[in-house]
Amino acid sequence: MPPRGDWTTWLILGGRGAGKTRAGAEWVRGMVAGRAPFAGQPAGRIALVGETFADAREVMVEGVSGILAISPRRERPVWQPSRRRLEWANGAVAQLFSAADPESLRGPQFDAAWADELAKWPQAEATWDMLQFGLRLGDRPRQVVTTTPRSVPLLKQLMGDKRTKMTRMSTADNRGNLAPGFLKAVVDRYKGTRLGRQELDGELVEDRDDALWRRAQIHRDRVALKPEIVRVVVAVDPPATSHSKSDACGIVAVGLGTDGRAYVLADRTMYRASPQAWAERAVALYHALEADRLVVEVNQGGEMVAAVVAQVDPAVPVTPVRATRGKWLRAEPVAQLYEQGRVSHVGVLPELEDQMCNFVPAGTSEGASPDRIDALVWALTALMLTAEAKTSVPRVRRFG
Repeated sequence: MPPRGDWTTWLILGGRGAGKTRAGAEWVRGMVAGRAPFAGQPAGRIALVGETFADAREVMVEGVSGILAISPRRERPVWQPSRRRLEWANGAVAQLFSAADPESLRGPQFDAAWADELAKWPQAEATWDMLQFGLRLGDRPRQVVTTTPRSVPLLKQLMGDKRTKMTRMSTADNRGNLAPGFLKAVVDRYKGTRLGRQELDGELVEDRDDALWRRAQIHRDRVALKPEIVRVVVAVDPPATSHSKSDACGIVAVGLGTDGRAYVLADRTMYRASPQAWAERAVALYHALEADRLVVEVNQGGEMVAAVVAQVDPAVPVTPVRATRGKWLRAEPVAQLYEQGRVSHVGVLPELEDQMCNFVPAGTSEGASPDRIDALVWALTALMLTAEAKTSVPRVRRFG
């Protein structure tokens, strides 16, 4: 139920499976009906903003806790996928928007809005600003934000806004609606850890003072679109085994721009991956980005690593690299590139950034291997820090 009092933004911070989506969908349903305590009169124009159009559709509209699923048949709106809109019998209309395209919010106007997973939005500030300009209908325009918390500037700004009312929801609060297997496998494993506090308890976890990276630093240099790219490297940090408790396989792609800066393009890290599975994903990313080479750490596999990639596509050039120093020492020169403003993330890479801002000399607070960081370090080292990288002549290419 929405909070009492005078507010503009209802901020719902919740863990995985805590019920955030259901809360947002029920709020929209209550606003459209004009039902107390949601609204005094029906809302006629609603904005539904997700990380992407696909997220807005698959989670907010068509998801198991989305608007269509929770609406009784007599109240269910008509979904028009081609127009990205919902229409109710009373004339109310909800439009879908992507946080990757803030300009699409320029022009439309609303009396209510639901913003989902705001902490993962690729162009958070620009999208939020455009949304606020559009909330100009009715006597009391309002919005609900449902998100798992991450220490990003916009979220912290909203938490400190006097016009914001905040509700916290933990995964455990909703255990009656969750599979027992999920609770045992996930909640028991991460309970009490830094990651668990964020992803299960819905707690905003700030950067660690001794971490090698800072979110503000990453956010400062983030870009929305790829520039002209002259070289691309896909780096892989394969696990030693592929059983249920093995480390993840880090797979990260980084490009070198014509401006001499590095751009982190993708994080395709996967868990419990067999050699065949991670090789197929890495090769697929290699082809999708028209990469120049695959850099693979061979400490755990030696010649086997190159052989696995060759079985998937023998034409892909593989550069084996071997770790001779600890993870922290290998990462320090790469962290310095970030400090110098020479690396940008293209869009938001939440899992990678969470791991980076939780990486300290002793590792991560969860004790897990920093696999995403390892792949990132190998890719940036190959592009920016080796003698070959500093002397080779790049070729300009453009890709979508």
